[in-house]
Amino acid sequence: MSTVPIKVLLVDDHPLVLEGIRAIIETYTHIDVIGAASSVTQAMDISNKADPDVIMMDINMSGTNGLDAIELFKERNTNIRIIMLSMHDDREYISTSVMYGASGYVLKDVSTDEIVSAIETVAAGGTYFSSGVSDALMNEDKSEEKAGPLTTREQSVLVLVAEGKSSKDVGELLDISTRTVETHRKNIKKKLSISTTAGLTRYAIENGLVS
Repeated sequence: MSTVPIKVLLVDDHPLVLEGIRAIIETYTHIDVIGAASSVTQAMDISNKADPDVIMMDINMSGTNGLDAIELFKERNTNIRIIMLSMHDDREYISTSVMYGASGYVLKDVSTDEIVSAIETVAAGGTYFSSGVSDALMNEDKSEEKAGPLTTREQSVLVLVAEGKSSKDVGELLDISTRTVETHRKNIKKKLSISTTAGLTRYAIENGLVS
């Protein structure tokens, strides 16, 4: 095991949960909790200054939710590792988390040892899904269900694409790379089962996203 502590940032808008997890993790000498944030905005500030190895983040938060936050963190640092925390083993949440770059998904009622194992595994470059979550993922892989709903960022990309903007234009307007825009376009097409830009435009118009 590395002698350099794993730098962890905790994000949860429930103070009791946040402090509870922090108290547990801080008893382990090989893990360094560099911050505990109650919002994504606060977490972004801490992340920019302290450069965590792993972010452990609640999936359901007021304001910017955990799913949208995955994209925000990944856009700024593609190497950052993210573990989603949730009370529910919802297949849609799990698959969407993975699609947007989460390296783990852990239920809030797991044991202390499992939370630490998740951090260790993800920090080492692996993926970690707590018991129950793995089963849900396997079922998702076997099913033909469509992926989850569009995230806030995806909707923004879709609107601009439907307005005729190029990927470069979209990237400049949203302050993200052209490559990231292309990834969003690919994921949007997959989620909506639409293969062409014209089809995306039609979808946006029919759903009132653009006039």
